[in-house]
Amino acid sequence: MTDLPFAFTLSLPEWAVTELAAMPEFTATAEQRMRLVLELARRNALEDTGGPFAAAVFEHDSGQLVAVGVNRVMPTSCSSAHAEVMALSLAQHRLQVYDLGGPGQPVFELVVNWRPCAMCFGAVLWSGIRRLTIAGSGPELENLTGFDEGPMPRQWRAELARRGIVVTEGVLRREAIDLFRWFGASGRTVYNARQG
Repeated sequence: MTDLPFAFTLSLPEWAVTELAAMPEFTATAEQRMRLVLELARRNALEDTGGPFAAAVFEHDSGQLVAVGVNRVMPTSCSSAHAEVMALSLAQHRLQVYDLGGPGQPVFELVVNWRPCAMCFGAVLWSGIRRLTIAGSGPELENLTGFDEGPMPRQWRAELARRGIVVTEGVLRREAIDLFRWFGASGRTVYNARQG
């Protein structure tokens, strides 16, 4: 059969590609990094180019921005095109490594506007990332938006710690919750397969 697919491409939306040129090369604090991620998530929802989720990979110590990602599930017809997967994949592609925690590498940090879902939890584990910074991890995301984040392990923090991944939680939590509250009230599509 010649009509079977043999390749696919995931990319950031055009507005995000344009914004990349204006982003600071270095971002010093966790709050500044999260503010950048929250703005990307807000813009992604406003532009209807994906859900209200964004992520970015930074060199933790220097604050150098390595890659950003926004949720692209609906526009790309790809359920794995979550913000974390986009950011981690773009960082790995830029650095030409599959392991962001390999020997001789700086400490890389993934900043996300909420705790990763079940799928992205796996992506964090396999990426080699050494730090995860999140706005929050409670039920607010699912309660306010209706998104199904999947069955996370109860001891997810301990599992990350066991693998040498440092978690920082609660960075701009209220701002993240405000974004989810706005999204939930906006009537925009929640794309859970079979509604969870």
